[in-house]
Amino acid sequence: MSNFLAELIGTALLMIFGCGVVATASLKGSKGEGSGWIVITTGWGLGVAIAVYSVFEFSSAHINPAVTVGLAASGSFAWSQVPTYIAGQLVGGFIGAVIVWLAFRPHWEVTEDSQAKLDVFCTTPAIRDLPSNFITEMIGTFILMFGVLAIGFYQGELEMRTGIQPLLIGFLVWAIGLSLGGPTGYAINPARDLAPRLAHAILPIPGKRDSNWSYAWVPIVAPLVGGALGGLTYAFLFPPG
Repeated sequence: MSNFLAELIGTALLMIFGCGVVATASLKGSKGEGSGWIVITTGWGLGVAIAVYSVFEFSSAHINPAVTVGLAASGSFAWSQVPTYIAGQLVGGFIGAVIVWLAFRPHWEVTEDSQAKLDVFCTTPAIRDLPSNFITEMIGTFILMFGVLAIGFYQGELEMRTGIQPLLIGFLVWAIGLSLGGPTGYAINPARDLAPRLAHAILPIPGKRDSNWSYAWVPIVAPLVGGALGGLTYAFLFPPG
């Protein structure tokens, strides 16, 4: 399997679990309607673990442009491969969002809250303060990148040497959501936010609002900065060899 296809599949799986759990908790008539933040963060965390288990042997399961850039910044991944990985992640993110839209098709029309519909696809800050929102996303992604390397970095390579490591990365994402997710919804992944946001803009969703493009740059740029800083910091503190 090519790196592009593996990243596409892994990111699509992540969106199916992640956007799907938000839809379950948010859309009217869902049996999980109103189940809340604990359910949402758990779904995202387990979704990350399943995605990593599924495609790690093929592409190391970055499933996140911020992780790809962070690994390249740390010197453990070739910059020449970055465009291929990010392209697969963006395509996979879009496909996964479309699958969630299909899975919940009857619920879009009966859900009156247009913001709830947007929240299924992408993040919105609880309090819109762009500098603060940027810092929150940057910190969350820094911790993600640092934690991923702490869990899976071995002799200069990202590896999963034990079967529990992908689950630990899922727990890491779960913990970030529980601890830092409140202010912005913790995108910490440009493909997780941009690709589904584009799906929201294109899909025929009844009663939807605009896709909040004026905010969209924050969950793209801040995670890339945080991921790069996390990778650089880990490489500085724990140089290979």
